[in-house]
Amino acid sequence: MASEAPPGGISAEDWAATPAAVRALVLTLLGRLARVEERLNQTSRNSSKPPSSDPPTLTRPVRSPSGRKTGGQPGHPGHGRELKPVEEVDRIVDAKPAACGQCGSLLLGEDPQPVRHQVTELPVVTPEVTEYRCHTLSCLVCGAQTQAVWPVDMPTGSFGPRLQATTGFLTGRMGASQREVHEILGTLFATEVSVGSIATLEQAVSGALAEPVAEATRYVQRQHMRNVDETGWREKTKRVWLWICATPLVSVFRVLASRSAASAKGVLGEDFPGVVGTDRYGAYNWVDPQRRQLCWAHLKRDFMAFVERGGESARIGTALLTEEAQLFALWHRVRDGTLSWADFQVTMGPVMTRVSSLLQEGAAVGHARTARTCRNLRKREAALWTFVWEADVEPTNNSAERPLRRAVLW
Repeated sequence: MASEAPPGGISAEDWAATPAAVRALVLTLLGRLARVEERLNQTSRNSSKPPSSDPPTLTRPVRSPSGRKTGGQPGHPGHGRELKPVEEVDRIVDAKPAACGQCGSLLLGEDPQPVRHQVTELPVVTPEVTEYRCHTLSCLVCGAQTQAVWPVDMPTGSFGPRLQATTGFLTGRMGASQREVHEILGTLFATEVSVGSIATLEQAVSGALAEPVAEATRYVQRQHMRNVDETGWREKTKRVWLWICATPLVSVFRVLASRSAASAKGVLGEDFPGVVGTDRYGAYNWVDPQRRQLCWAHLKRDFMAFVERGGESARIGTALLTEEAQLFALWHRVRDGTLSWADFQVTMGPVMTRVSSLLQEGAAVGHARTARTCRNLRKREAALWTFVWEADVEPTNNSAERPLRRAVLW
């Protein structure tokens, strides 16, 4: 123990003269302090914490000036509002001059190409209320009373299908709260619907969408590529988890009781085809690494955390961030068509080799968390590079995180 390098600020002589039990306690407390400081210094840049949790003192990266003025650039075509064809116009107002502006003579005739300007306006919305009356009549022969049956096309409840669908759209698609929907319906549609009734309408819409949701689930589980993510959720006072399985065409949300591997299998389907994009969360470790793509946006934050730990961790983290920047530079080129897919795969070879070597070095550094992260990545190293071999796979999990963020903000 005496041969150990002393902590910073303590001379070798003083450290050697310190009792072994005290040295052990000092090292334990210093390790605990380092972990607490690292946790306190976590931000959205070096951890999975959301940007909303960042302190106000955190400075945002400043973009380098492009040298261009704001607004439209010279030579760039403008984008004005296109005129609708005449057959789609509801009303035409012609403004014709009555007299010549030069001599005052009467003007007649038509302008074959008048200057056109269109104004679009919302119609005045008033609710359409239909009252159904069920009559009971007495028989003139026997005196018996017979009551009519309600029309088969009469909606159940007090609100029609369009109002139900609008409520579902506002809450489910637009993320409006029930109180906000109450205000929207009253302000824009002159329709009073209580908050309790809005909750009932949501349940009705959910029931009507049960089969389409089931079909959407089957669809995403059949696709070659999908991205999955999860976040904490709350139903009343109970903590649950909101999961998303996203594809370019369809995304499916599910609220499940846990964040376990069993839940992940339920979202993906245990025998799903193709590839899944995820973060490093352990619930996905049952997936074959060659059929998984780890999110490099998350890895960038991990590597930034390496840098902030200092020492050998910082050296490894800085080098990994350099490779990450090169990776995305190449990816952006192949995505925009300035680099062929074959050349991209060849150029990525040295990047992959250097990252592998750095992870091997990182697994042996003295900082326990850095070493553990590097060891875990080495176990699933194939999942770092699936996007290099599969053309429809991206190196980030953004396609799942973006739609999930809407629910979080809601």
